[in-house]
Amino acid sequence: MLDAKLILENPQLVIDKTTARGVELDLTEFLDLSTRRKTHLQESERLRAEQNRTSKEIGRMKKERLDASALIAEMKQVSDAIKAHEEQLRELDERLEIILLNIPNLAHDSVPVGTSDKDNRLVRIFGKKPEFDFPPHPHWEIGSDLGILDFDRASKITGTRFAVYLGAGALLERALINFMLDIHTHDRGYKEVIPPFIANDKSLLGTGNLPKFEEDLFKLRGYSWYLIPTAEVPLTNFYRDEILDAAILPQRFVAYTPCFRSEAGSYGKDIRGLVRQHQFNKVEMMSFVRPENSYQELEFMTGNAESILQRLGLPFRVVELSTGDLGFAGAKTYDLELWMPHRKAYLEISSCTNCESFQARRANIRFRRETKAKPEYVHTLNGSGVAVGRTVSAILENFQQPDGSVILPEALRPYMDGMERITKS
Repeated sequence: MLDAKLILENPQLVIDKTTARGVELDLTEFLDLSTRRKTHLQESERLRAEQNRTSKEIGRMKKERLDASALIAEMKQVSDAIKAHEEQLRELDERLEIILLNIPNLAHDSVPVGTSDKDNRLVRIFGKKPEFDFPPHPHWEIGSDLGILDFDRASKITGTRFAVYLGAGALLERALINFMLDIHTHDRGYKEVIPPFIANDKSLLGTGNLPKFEEDLFKLRGYSWYLIPTAEVPLTNFYRDEILDAAILPQRFVAYTPCFRSEAGSYGKDIRGLVRQHQFNKVEMMSFVRPENSYQELEFMTGNAESILQRLGLPFRVVELSTGDLGFAGAKTYDLELWMPHRKAYLEISSCTNCESFQARRANIRFRRETKAKPEYVHTLNGSGVAVGRTVSAILENFQQPDGSVILPEALRPYMDGMERITKS
């Protein structure tokens, strides 16, 4: 959520920044409601001051045994007027909040201006793309031929865009999760968390998933609960409505969770294989930091995600998202994209985002620099560390062999009971 004060003091800046994101923003209603709110607030405060003065006068008159009935009657009218103004204020605040909740974050000045992912800026490339003396197969065919992925039976059990992992496939998925968690906790100092996989509506409001993106979520019938689309939701809300001591910052968490997404509006896109599933596993990083340190933290977090792919020997690139490709809550984002031989293109495997104070305002997460200092909003950052199913798909495609087997990255072998390659079982 943006600071309402920023919008009131510099509405044109907010309009220009959102326009750069491809969002046409009309602040007329917001400014009008804010003006009306100010009028009601001022009148309410004036009446309260009058009420306080008159109450003292009534007390004095009663003490002196004077007739105060006229003033008491007058104060009844003042009290009714105050209640009317307060009711108007509540209604105006609700309408203002609805507007604020639907305005995206403002991009950092360093973010490249553009209209789509075609305007993203290439930052760096790691690794060499594999060369094959045979046409590279897609991961869904490799996994099916090896007997480690079954999409047909998953469809029978649930529906399309689900997968069953079998044998070495299930072990590979579990190995990757443990490998990622070990790197982030042992080498990078993140605290591992196992959060709930279900979150309430207030939690999803805090991260920016609600109200704007409800169609992307799976809601539990009869409850104000949702299956989480990412561990970012429970991790961000860990400190909701709290004031932290600055001395404990930064706080860095990492969590493995399944993720559930309806993928609304994506039908016909990446429907084969593990790329765009309704349920998938992911390891997520989360940071709460002081505002002045958040962009340094973004580089740290991105480097941590990169280290996972580097140790696996997977070719990838890092791109900085343009304003037109930036997520709703993000002020700046780096995407890590894996090379996928079959599609002859890169595929996003991780997004590392600085949300600045956008989520902290929605979730009311603050900190104090000193005991009596005024609370400030923390900056929150989140990043995939990384998406597990897509990593499986990249391993299958990049390390496939002419005989149909797949060589496993050396870093994973200790997690795979020493297995060096996956062969047909």
